[in-house]
Amino acid sequence: MSNRVVRWGVYVLIAIGFAVACAFLSNWQFDRNESRAEQLALVERNYDAKPISLAEAIPDDGSLDPEDEWHPVLLRGEYLVDEQVLVRNRPHGGTSAFEVLVPFRDEDGRIFIVDRGWVPPGEEANPDVVPAAPGGTAEVIVRLRPGEPLPTSGRSAPEGQVPTIHLPSIAATTGGDVITSAYGLLVSEDPAPETALGTFDSPTEDPGPHLSYAIQWILFALMGFIFIGYMIRTEIQKHREEVEGRPAPMKKQRRRDHDADAEDELLDDIDARV
Repeated sequence: MSNRVVRWGVYVLIAIGFAVACAFLSNWQFDRNESRAEQLALVERNYDAKPISLAEAIPDDGSLDPEDEWHPVLLRGEYLVDEQVLVRNRPHGGTSAFEVLVPFRDEDGRIFIVDRGWVPPGEEANPDVVPAAPGGTAEVIVRLRPGEPLPTSGRSAPEGQVPTIHLPSIAATTGGDVITSAYGLLVSEDPAPETALGTFDSPTEDPGPHLSYAIQWILFALMGFIFIGYMIRTEIQKHREEVEGRPAPMKKQRRRDHDADAEDELLDDIDARV
């Protein structure tokens, strides 16, 4: 019995350890679900808001308030078409497309990086043609986005291209006061260009599977205890069946000695004569 109790205790400890791991993973998924819900609320609040000026969106210290992400901004000034760079390996149109970044000098004197759209790769990997940005004074509406980190793999890009939208790297090759906390996804240009680039899709409203995953981990923890309980119950039932089905021990017959046998025969003979 003691061995079974020890074994059952081990089973319970395993179930508890599994439940703790499931609780950690469930809590992680709940946190991710909450973060995703906040992102969706931010997009819903800012995406179609009335455009504000660059000075209102990005103060003099050049910082971007995370609550302003996706907010439309109206730029007035001109594109620095000679400073254009391409971002490679962007997933658009089912291909590894190129996004077209062009610095824009706003009327407040600062330079803001505008992502004008994307172009597909050409026959030799690089795009065959990149439509030019409008020349001269223009009004451009963009949506604010934070910059991207450099690739962890150390991947680089040919001259005139960048591996990611890492704004400090782009600013290092662009003269002037470049804002490095945010860039803008193009919404519209006035005057309109002769040839438009590929446009950006709206952010998805899918909340993701995080909530369902969190609930699944809770169910897995409960199933662990149910499985251990089933194993213990099965062992108890099997042991009980073995005990109930075991034949009762037979009593040993005492060996009668020779004198007792002779006495019994003598008594039987006397009774027969009488």
